[in-house]
Amino acid sequence: MLIVVDTNVFISAILGPRGPSRLVVRACLVGRLQPLMGASLLAEYESVLARVSLFERAPLEPEEREALLNAFLSTCRWVRIYYLWRPNLRDEADNHVIELAVAGGAAAVVTQNLRDFAGTQLRFPSIRILHPQDLVKELTP
Repeated sequence: MLIVVDTNVFISAILGPRGPSRLVVRACLVGRLQPLMGASLLAEYESVLARVSLFERAPLEPEEREALLNAFLSTCRWVRIYYLWRPNLRDEADNHVIELAVAGGAAAVVTQNLRDFAGTQLRFPSIRILHPQDLVKELTP
């Protein structure tokens, strides 16, 4: 399944010792899910990972976080976006996530902020917006 892993899911996987976000990232790392990546999303990942104060109590050291990001990126399919769909989400900064999902043919965007992706002016019925917990339930036999 092609998915877009929102930044908050990847960061949550780093911060928490277990939980659905970590299971989603693990499913990507072992090939059960195929994450998509684009320039804007990668820039967002890197920007958040650079916030030292966010990771003061994280179980992973900076080098380990970088290694995890690199391992995750090695499983991603790179997607170039040549157009702007502008779904006009509440938070303008989240529009690139939907654009990536559309351009890459994703089945779902996995995010902890379901509300941020509700109420778009432009809808894409083939792309589901899922909380990590809901995706994990789908993956569990």
